[in-house]
Amino acid sequence: MYETPYELRELQALLNASLSRSGPHLRSIVGANTVDAERLTAILTGMRTLALSTVTAKGEPRISGVDGHFLHGRWHFGTARTAAKARHLAARPAASAAHMRGEELGVFTHGTVEILNPERGGASEDWPELLAYFQDFYGSDAFDWEEEVVYFRLHPQWMAVFAPDPSGFIAE
Repeated sequence: MYETPYELRELQALLNASLSRSGPHLRSIVGANTVDAERLTAILTGMRTLALSTVTAKGEPRISGVDGHFLHGRWHFGTARTAAKARHLAARPAASAAHMRGEELGVFTHGTVEILNPERGGASEDWPELLAYFQDFYGSDAFDWEEEVVYFRLHPQWMAVFAPDPSGFIAE
């Protein structure tokens, strides 16, 4: 868990606001089957596979998988600099991501991305900390970190969590 108390409060406010703005159908499913921000960050430690949705220049939706890392209350993910999703996100930063484990867990997020790598047009002040995390996770020689990969942070504007029985997740 990498979240500060402030980031946990911010994430909890987002979860509350997102659910309150949702329709009655979603509220009836998620309302009593969700978790708070602190439990969510404990569940989402390490790498989690995300289904990431982007949009082409023609407005056509595209979905693909990425390694997601939930750090500081936000999804972080990378891809090859030459990947179609990298081009989509650079031109149109709106994205949606879903992490699901069967019927036991669903984390659904909509927002906009920022590019993190400074050499790829990003200006993230915390890139050195994030780069150290990713290099520790994948290995410092796993990629050409300056040329081969580009990393993004998804700034959520809406997030909902379905977790009817989260007790088993934290023990993992």
